[in-house]
Amino acid sequence: MSTSASASAFPGRKIYLIVAAGAVVMSMALGSRQTFGLFISPLSYDYGLPVTLIAFAIALHNLVWGFAQPLAGAATDRWGPAPVVAFGAAAYAAGLAMTALASSGWLLVLGMGVFIGVGISCTSFGVVLTAVGRSVAPERRSMAMGLASAGGSLGQVLMVPLVQGMRSASGITVALMVLALLVLATAPLGLALGRRPSALAAAADPGLNFSLREVVSQACRHRGYRLLTVGFFACGFQLAFIATHLPGYLELCHMPMGLAATALALIGLFNMAGSWACGWLGGRFRQQRVLGWLYLLRSAAIGLFFLAPKSQLSVTLFAAVMGLAWLGTVPLTTGLVARIFGTRHMGTLFGVCFLSHQLGSFLGVWLGGLVLDLTGSYSLLWGATFAAGVLAALLHFPIDDRSVAAPAATA
Repeated sequence: MSTSASASAFPGRKIYLIVAAGAVVMSMALGSRQTFGLFISPLSYDYGLPVTLIAFAIALHNLVWGFAQPLAGAATDRWGPAPVVAFGAAAYAAGLAMTALASSGWLLVLGMGVFIGVGISCTSFGVVLTAVGRSVAPERRSMAMGLASAGGSLGQVLMVPLVQGMRSASGITVALMVLALLVLATAPLGLALGRRPSALAAAADPGLNFSLREVVSQACRHRGYRLLTVGFFACGFQLAFIATHLPGYLELCHMPMGLAATALALIGLFNMAGSWACGWLGGRFRQQRVLGWLYLLRSAAIGLFFLAPKSQLSVTLFAAVMGLAWLGTVPLTTGLVARIFGTRHMGTLFGVCFLSHQLGSFLGVWLGGLVLDLTGSYSLLWGATFAAGVLAALLHFPIDDRSVAAPAATA
């Protein structure tokens, strides 16, 4: 079946519905996660839990998310997005409710660290963007995934002030329970994300319709896929360090209170435009080259911000530039995986890449705190995030994005 036949199975109105449903699911999942920093002090003061334990639970959900993502992607490849999103929304809501009612440290770690980590793996990029990518023709895929990512960023802008207001008015227990209900309400939206993948794969990738074992083996031998996976580690390392430790760094620089919250909100706001723009660029230029320049842009922003005198203007400009380059890597990376290997096993293969991303996220959070404790400064980590971006760019430029042939056809 031709590409045009594949695209005709999803008329324009259907595609917009899929993109909108995916954006809402990711808005709730990623927006709720963006608020976790607001609960650290109240959980410590109100529940008597150590700050180090709360930080560990938040870091742990990044790690669980990474290890669960390939499994969530494989489930999506096999059964479609509807049951995976429903299960993830229920697990995510359960984790938030357990956090709200945490009477001991182990319950907090189980809820915020494990349940939320599993839940977000089923309601974020690896599942939602896989469903969106399968719904459109290859020439429109990058743009569609960029739109879904941009819409998903809206939750990161709106949820922080919403939760801040609920926390101030009614306390953290009510705020967390409301978040749980909002996340649970997204469970049915998986039905709008498309059919079972078998029919889609047969229509979209007739030459790449081979088994999971074959495609994973082929991916592991593919030099470009290995470079993409290693480079994605740098993305997680950079973003997790900045999102977690920028407030502390600005405090050490004696910046005004509230400037860090403004910076994080600006990152989310500009991320909406950046995700859309990266999706648009990925549809017109080779995606690995767009990724390479994106990592160089990040490193330039990080290096200039660290060296420049700190002021409200420099912080604002840094947040705006980083927002433009924040999550634009995700639709580009997903699109590149689909370009090389097709869409049938896109969820699984992106999940493996994303595990590398989350390992970087865990180290970005943990090493930031460790280096601060040992040296009293974040200087080493700012240097490391700059170097990681340059290295990632050098790894992405030589990636060969030609579609691989099915093992049977090659034989």
